Amino acid sequence: MTELTPTLAPLDDPRWALLEREDDAAEIIAAPVRTYWQDVRARLAQNKPAMAGLIFIILLVLAAIFGPMLSPHSYRAQNLSLANLPPILKTTEVGGAEERQLVFVNTGNLNLYGVDEGGHVTGLLPGGRKDMINRQTIWQVGGAEVVLDYSSLPPVLAQEGGPGLSPGPTKWNRTYLFGTDQLGRDVLVRQLYGARISLMVAFVATLVNFVIGVTYGGLSGYLGGKVDLVMMRIVEIISTIPLTLYVILMMVVLQSGLISVMLAIGTVFWVDMARIVRGQILTLKSQDYVAAARTMGAPTRWIMAKHLLPNTIGPILVTATMLIPSAIFIESFMSFIGLGVTPPQASWGTLTSDAVETLRRYPHQLFFPATAISLTMFAFNFLGDGLRDALDPRLRQ
Repeated sequence: MTELTPTLAPLDDPRWALLEREDDAAEIIAAPVRTYWQDVRARLAQNKPAMAGLIFIILLVLAAIFGPMLSPHSYRAQNLSLANLPPILKTTEVGGAEERQLVFVNTGNLNLYGVDEGGHVTGLLPGGRKDMINRQTIWQVGGAEVVLDYSSLPPVLAQEGGPGLSPGPTKWNRTYLFGTDQLGRDVLVRQLYGARISLMVAFVATLVNFVIGVTYGGLSGYLGGKVDLVMMRIVEIISTIPLTLYVILMMVVLQSGLISVMLAIGTVFWVDMARIVRGQILTLKSQDYVAAARTMGAPTRWIMAKHLLPNTIGPILVTATMLIPSAIFIESFMSFIGLGVTPPQASWGTLTSDAVETLRRYPHQLFFPATAISLTMFAFNFLGDGLRDALDPRLRQ
């Protein structure tokens, strides 16, 4: 049997020559090193629905803060002569080219309004003479009589004498961009003021939820044993009380208002956060680094603040983000049934409640607050989903 002997190339063989490498080649080849939070921001920025929700929330907060300040109208100022104006005006031309005037017929209250070329409402046309027998209202416009006949529906606008009427351009209401309500108040300003109330209640409830829920759930999970048993039974008792009944009891003691709503939501809204934090702490407290810190004599406060809570910040942020739309919806529902803010204050719930009464004639009054509630809840849910994915360390690249 022939024995195979490996042949080795001599050391001066060019195949054994060292490769040339520049000093910064390793940095060029290696991937950029990013911290955990930099990676979170990068992944969140790639999530388009989450970024759209974040941009919407920022714009909503800015509009709620500065919008009522910049508007010429007040959220409580009433003008009954301009009640129930829609945001879009279907005008009619009265008179000829020399005395051309645009008017708008509000079929809800059977009034006639003047409109200028820019779309601004000049006011209710004076001199309206009502003929209750023939079910007509007569105005003097441009030297001729303009008659609104509402003996049959829809009302018909006609002119006796003069060159007659012709359809005018459709214009956006530049005086009241979102129209007015049944008391002649600007819907846009009340919408922005309602955003203040709804967001204030949501953020206060979330802040209380964060402070109480994280502290309570963290202590319950870390101490364990009988302490955990007693603390969790308290949470279960609080969670079994219907929120509506709890708010009604708060109203009896403190009277209805914004403070009562914030206290009612803030005092019972933290139980979900406490359960989530407790579950995370129960998982993390058995880790080796916690045992090492306890062995070295670190106090409970130090272990909680430096080791356990920082490792639960992801679920805490996601839960807090998800609870904000729930708080907004609860406040809107309470205001809708009359247990929220009191007039003349406005929230999205009170705007919705007021608009239901005039839904068939003026649907725009319900459209704007309902749309605001829906878009805000979508925005916070998209942001919460994006944060949940961005904060997951298993998705880190």
